[in-house]
Amino acid sequence: MRLINFLRSFRPSASQLLISLLIAGLGWISGQALSRVDQDLRIMYTEYTLGATDLAHISADVMRYRNTIIRALDADSQKDFERITESLPSQSARIQHAVDRYAAAGLRVSRSGRSEPEDIEAVRRSLDQYFSAASTTVQLLTQEWTTSSPAQREALRRKAEEHASDNAGPKMIQVSLALDRLLDTVADVAKDMRDEGTKALQSTSLLLVGGSFFIAFLNLFLTRPRKGNTEDDGDSTDLASDAPHATMSLPLAGKTPTTSLRPGT
Repeated sequence: MRLINFLRSFRPSASQLLISLLIAGLGWISGQALSRVDQDLRIMYTEYTLGATDLAHISADVMRYRNTIIRALDADSQKDFERITESLPSQSARIQHAVDRYAAAGLRVSRSGRSEPEDIEAVRRSLDQYFSAASTTVQLLTQEWTTSSPAQREALRRKAEEHASDNAGPKMIQVSLALDRLLDTVADVAKDMRDEGTKALQSTSLLLVGGSFFIAFLNLFLTRPRKGNTEDDGDSTDLASDAPHATMSLPLAGKTPTTSLRPGT
């Protein structure tokens, strides 16, 4: 009941309403800024820290794919060749899936002009070219093991080795260069996001400090009682306190008014 009665009788002044609105606005602006920084930190972790890890795995998987081709070149029998090359489709699919997963994230352009969309497309093109060259090498080796002529088999093996070194080899280097460029771009974009987060935190801190001092200033000067009203209240209080101690007798006809003093004076 006391709370209900208090709420019914509560009538905030204009200065109280102004200060309350300023505090609420300051809190809302600070909350929005901190929420944006938190979102940027999540993006940096999910899309850049994990993304850079995925790109490193792509580079390792491409090297593993390359080593599988080399092992296929050195296979001693058709059975060993088939056992070695049966993992190539799954390896290439894993590489393509990792690239697609990174490309599905929010790609950005850094302040220096480095573009993640352009670099990820360069990685895709270089991978397509390398997989095409590697596929040609595997086809030549397959023909080698299915032909019956020893001379033709030797010619196919020599052709596959030359193709793997002269064609697929440079394509592999292009893949590595494209991945390195993409990693540099990722680091550049992540640095921009870190700088933006630092600036947002600094501006929010300044806003909180400045806003707090400003609200404290308003609280001191807007809620201070007026001096004139205080003096008037004091005068009226003094007059009221002195009234019982001095009384004026009503003047009679032909006499001057006199003041009756208190007993003992």
